[in-house]
Amino acid sequence: MINSVVIVGGGTAGWMSASYLKAAYGDRINVTLVESDRVATIGVGEATFSTVRHFFDYLGLDEREWMPECSGSYKLGIRFENWREPGQHFYHPFERLRTSDGYTLADWWLQEGDRSEPFDRSCFITPALCEAKRSPRLLDGSLFAGGLDGSLGRSTLEEQRAQFPYAYHFDAALLAKFLTKYGTDRGVRHVVDDVTQVGRDERGWISHVATREHGDLTGDLFIDCTGFKGMLINETLEEPFESFQDVLPNNRAVALRVPQPDQATTGMNPYTTATAMDAGWIWNIPLFGRNGNGYVYSDEFCTPEEAERTLRAHVAPGQDDLEANHIRMRIGRNRRSWVNNCVAIGLSSAFVEPLESTGIFFIQHGIEQLVKNFPDERWDPALADDYNNRVAEVLDGVKEFLVLHYKAAQREDTPYWKEAKTRALPDGLAERLAIGTSHLLDERTIYQPYHGFEQYSWITMMLGLGHEPERPRPSLAHIDPTNARAELARLRADADELVAALPSCYEYIASLNS
Repeated sequence: MINSVVIVGGGTAGWMSASYLKAAYGDRINVTLVESDRVATIGVGEATFSTVRHFFDYLGLDEREWMPECSGSYKLGIRFENWREPGQHFYHPFERLRTSDGYTLADWWLQEGDRSEPFDRSCFITPALCEAKRSPRLLDGSLFAGGLDGSLGRSTLEEQRAQFPYAYHFDAALLAKFLTKYGTDRGVRHVVDDVTQVGRDERGWISHVATREHGDLTGDLFIDCTGFKGMLINETLEEPFESFQDVLPNNRAVALRVPQPDQATTGMNPYTTATAMDAGWIWNIPLFGRNGNGYVYSDEFCTPEEAERTLRAHVAPGQDDLEANHIRMRIGRNRRSWVNNCVAIGLSSAFVEPLESTGIFFIQHGIEQLVKNFPDERWDPALADDYNNRVAEVLDGVKEFLVLHYKAAQREDTPYWKEAKTRALPDGLAERLAIGTSHLLDERTIYQPYHGFEQYSWITMMLGLGHEPERPRPSLAHIDPTNARAELARLRADADELVAALPSCYEYIASLNS
């Protein structure tokens, strides 16, 4: 049996892994987490997918319990600003498209829709809630889409059958602190120390990690959560890292924590904002009491000094005392994230720029797949192969989806955006873009393996960025549009009703923190 797991590195990846293993196996597995108090966490990934609720439900945590401890707030989607042209924006929501007579409302919008109104506001409820800064929950805690609420039990993100309408924003450092208590209360051994050496046995497998003050920590399975350093997977086991920078060149970020003392007056946006800039894009993540902001860029087109000046002018003019955090990002994935008796999770496994909030998603997917493929003393290679294939498929699918953002965006006003139109494409994306000029993509024409993004996400980004079919589907001309027109009108009425009924996002979040 595999009885002991040693996790090297803390932060979000380390403590999500430790907590999940304890929730899954209890006292049947000994879990030790060693982290240095001299290594700061990056903390870029403060926005999530809606599927993160599977993680919290698996741990038995109610959002009312952890959100106030982590400056948490709601995320109904992502608002993309200036990607199509300056002054234009659209939302990528957590909401599947409605259908009428076998076709999505996006298809019917191309045929019947009012082109004076943007696609997203015609085909989804969420943009109206975002514009009005509404909470997805009433003050009594009930969800506006009540049929989607309730515990998921012990399910994984790949098992999400219905699209839940929101995700979360939170302070990643505070979440790690919260999960530290959760994990240690359930038996995780927490060692605060520096790892000075990684030992290997005669097979080349990891035998122990040596620490400065606590001696050798031995285990059966080792989880590498050491971030971009990849101390175990890359430095010790020498697993090659495959860069994505040929198609995703953004390799730097600068971040600022901006206090928001007037949220009671200004309100709180229930969405992440991604604003296109001359050499990349700026994120805005509203938390309770502050905003997380950052500029993601390519150092081929912008210096760190220019990026910091741009970010400060955009999100914190006159607040020169705020400390900027400059980050070098390693974009790509390991050839394999599970090698011998070592599994890399989080930044040590892979990372793409945080454009679609995938950092926490990758951590969650990695630990879920590890539990699903957990080995015994035979170390069946088929389990590691399955793990590596699934992790690689998720990363490669997200890579393709992110490249779509740059290729389909209409901007060509700076050298950065001009190059985005001529850069090489991942395999398969050119074909999907070609299909998209004829008709909207469907479940068979998007990237097929599981990668977290459904048909509606691909459609939303292509239409929002301006990559539209040349004409509606010809078949719609032969179908009576009465039902579709009624559904489009019903959607608008539903949106208006919810805007009137729901409290503001700030009002609800403040009630959780009172």
